Amino acid sequence: MFQLPFPVRDANAGGGPDPLGNLPEWDLSDLYSDENAPELKRDLDWLEEACASFARDFEGKLANLDAAELLDCVLRNERINSIAGRIMSFAGLRYYQLTTDADRAKFMSDMQEKITNFTTPLVFFTLELNRLEDTQLDAHFAANTDLGRYKPVFDRIRAMKPYQLSDELEKFLHDLGVVGDAWERLFDETIAGLSFEVDGKTLNIEGTLNLLTEQDRSKREAASREVARVLGENVKTFARVHNTQAKEKEIIDRWRGMETPQTGRHLSNHVEPEVVEALRTAVVEAYPKLSHRYYEMKRGWLGLERMEVWDRNAPLPMEDTAIVGWDAAEATVMDAYNAFDPRMGEIAKPFFRKGWIDAGVKPGKAPGAFAHPTVTDVHPYVMLNYLGKPRDVMTLAHELGHGVHQVLAAGQGEMLSSTPLTLAETASVFGEMLTFQKMLEKAETQAERKILLAGKVEDMINTVVRQIAFYDFECKLHDARRGGELTPEDINALWMSVQAESLGPAFDFVDGYETFWAYIPHFVHSPFYVYAYAFGDGLVNALYAVYREGDEGFEEKYFDMLKAGGSKHHKDLLAPFGLDASDPKFWDKGLSMISGMIDELEAMEQTVRSLTYQPRRHGLSRLFYALTATQTAAPATHKVLPSSHPGFPTSANALRSK
Repeated sequence: MFQLPFPVRDANAGGGPDPLGNLPEWDLSDLYSDENAPELKRDLDWLEEACASFARDFEGKLANLDAAELLDCVLRNERINSIAGRIMSFAGLRYYQLTTDADRAKFMSDMQEKITNFTTPLVFFTLELNRLEDTQLDAHFAANTDLGRYKPVFDRIRAMKPYQLSDELEKFLHDLGVVGDAWERLFDETIAGLSFEVDGKTLNIEGTLNLLTEQDRSKREAASREVARVLGENVKTFARVHNTQAKEKEIIDRWRGMETPQTGRHLSNHVEPEVVEALRTAVVEAYPKLSHRYYEMKRGWLGLERMEVWDRNAPLPMEDTAIVGWDAAEATVMDAYNAFDPRMGEIAKPFFRKGWIDAGVKPGKAPGAFAHPTVTDVHPYVMLNYLGKPRDVMTLAHELGHGVHQVLAAGQGEMLSSTPLTLAETASVFGEMLTFQKMLEKAETQAERKILLAGKVEDMINTVVRQIAFYDFECKLHDARRGGELTPEDINALWMSVQAESLGPAFDFVDGYETFWAYIPHFVHSPFYVYAYAFGDGLVNALYAVYREGDEGFEEKYFDMLKAGGSKHHKDLLAPFGLDASDPKFWDKGLSMISGMIDELEAMEQTVRSLTYQPRRHGLSRLFYALTATQTAAPATHKVLPSSHPGFPTSANALRSK
């Protein structure tokens, strides 16, 4: 069955004023020249006939096909997916450039409806595949190696076998998907249409959330209170969206007999529930030594008795808040990519030169950032909301990592290139790590190093701790919705129950913060997506440790892993590096990297304190150096709030930080 290739957007975008330089925009002509392009009509006509003929040729006959005939069936299905994906990629990308435009919204809705109607006759394909015996399929795979290559696809399809409904009900649910998409669009259009008034300026959600990273605490407070006010005024709409989406999911899950609300996500991620639970448990148990410890240290740096929520992503007092122009951002990321392996730089270069990135913040543009792979015979597109904050540079590194991954995996073809969300974050987070480490190497003073380390720790907390807190919120939300309609106050209470636990005792929570769940797109577009960020960060931390240890042939093995796309299970992908995500100790390794950085920051603090108490005749010069180094620290171009996935709608940087 055809599924939208759209990613859940990364909420990882940042903000800042001019000058940013010449920000690139998308050139979507590699898909279609415009919505009236004759090639688009040609493809729609072809798709309608291809779906109808596919059903005529194969419905009710899969059990009687030989290996060669089954391969033909698979290849025809793959071609249908490719054309449908091209059409919806064009419609979706065009829509996300200007979500408030009624014509673009109508065009995307019309395309989705047409494709849903065209592909409804194809529902039989997966249903009949799941009725075949394992022995029959195994014999086909052994008889035809080209068909055997698609075994991972068959395995993923057949994982749904215990939850499969009748043919009639499956077709009904396929058609009903258009209704669920409408609720997602309502969320997108509502968020994009919100206006915030801060210091006499009218801002959108991106510009307002960006102020939460301003050096001026009064600006952060004003922005936070304004977000609380506007979300509070619209909370009934957001509560209605969440109630409806969660209820729809509960009904479908109940009819399918799925054990938990998370079961479907685990199946699509091709990851065992116990692996996810081991990750969650490890992170929650580590809250005190990670987020609680770090934020208490940050409270001291900021000179506060108590932290407020608008202080969570505040820059350090000594941090340079200079805007990073686009050219400098490109150079920073490309230097890091090329230093790892020139091949990575060559793959990344066309994104900057050929209109594959849309970077500017524009009225009506969707918030956040994402990398969308489109289809394997075109190329990915990256969306940013680049405003020149140091963390925006890391968002670029992150989304470009997705783009490189998607280019490399395209060789697998349409059905095997797509990577489960848990592995989709590998190249993006690794790209961030490469960029961070390159900048750390260039740090000339302890003050610079401190700023970089603190920024990276905040990144990791936003990626790991915050995302697991989001995951717990979703689990509570879906469990509670099974008991009946949830009021906005009910949802607010669930949100606050995970915020206090994850952020720790250093924080107070201003009235209105309880509604901040409302702007996070992942909860609506892709339930339980968020744990993939923590999974990806832990995986990359372990992977990077292997790289730093000088593992022979690491670069080649890394490229092979990315080229594999979705053709291998996480066990098989990690085995060449001597890693195993199903081992509970695996997650401790990743968390230890974060804890180790906090240890280093604490050691720096103790050094400064010891210098302060040195006798004047011995310590004055050293203390003077420490203080002046702090004051003259070079700008840190690193502070990202992690984020993203290669499919539509999916990704989360700003989300992790904001």
